[in-house]
Amino acid sequence: MQTYKPAIKPLDVFVLLAIVGLFTYITYRLFFALNYNWNWSVIPTYMVYHDPETGSWRANLLLEGFITTIKLSIWATLLAVLIGSIVGLMRVSPRLFYRMVGRTYIEAIRNTPPLVLVFIFYYFVSDQFFTFLGVEDYFRTSSPAMQSYVTFFFASPSLITQFLSGVLTLAMFQGAYIAEIVRAGIQAVEIGQWEAGHALGLSRGKTLCFIILPQAIKIMLPPLANEFINTIKWSSIVSIISIQELTFQALQVMASTQATIEIWLTISTMYLVLCLSLSLVVRKIEKHLARSEGTMGTYQQTGP
Repeated sequence: MQTYKPAIKPLDVFVLLAIVGLFTYITYRLFFALNYNWNWSVIPTYMVYHDPETGSWRANLLLEGFITTIKLSIWATLLAVLIGSIVGLMRVSPRLFYRMVGRTYIEAIRNTPPLVLVFIFYYFVSDQFFTFLGVEDYFRTSSPAMQSYVTFFFASPSLITQFLSGVLTLAMFQGAYIAEIVRAGIQAVEIGQWEAGHALGLSRGKTLCFIILPQAIKIMLPPLANEFINTIKWSSIVSIISIQELTFQALQVMASTQATIEIWLTISTMYLVLCLSLSLVVRKIEKHLARSEGTMGTYQQTGP
């Protein structure tokens, strides 16, 4: 079988050289032409520090913020998948009321600036709701083992309200986009699959659970993984409500060290490494699903 080798045209070379030249110019202006006193030595000290009491190395502000960003993104994504799945199923419901409720939620979230949503959910929803439930007081007065568990999986008891508010805000925001992914995934399954379930005497719910969703999930997985990456990037916006994630901690370090550009470049690199690693995982998932679909198609063509 002859392999196709794409030809490199002069225009491709020109575009590549232009990009390299632009990147070189920006690097030169940033590191040489800019009148700025670089202080990269502060970065390692705010990543880790040596604890003289325990004699071990511990995470400092930037690394703690990075870990908080990961925890915040994981919990927000899990809750967003739950919200998005419910709303997505409402969008394909045969009942008009459910479809209208789902559509109203999606349009309200997607057409409101995220910064406004953060303030609305924190000051008017989450803060009042969690304060009414006494969440922070409960964890403050809990046993040391419970506090350690909460700190490891969520945040310290003194910051648990802000953390949960950030999780809820991100989940509500991302849930609107995930709902559309769920709706599109379900509607992408051929109508004949619904008819086959009806012919077998299955109810709409059983047809959805046992026939439609297993096929729709394969379609939904790659865009859902991309939404997890988007959640990580959007998590920086909750720094305005004092959640000690990476961007918030970076602002604290900048205020005390005045190393502005070094900090921004550092946290940009940390975000880039995390999101790029997840992008590679998503690409492998897409290739695996494509390979599975190809294998299944070949089996159906050569089968009895």
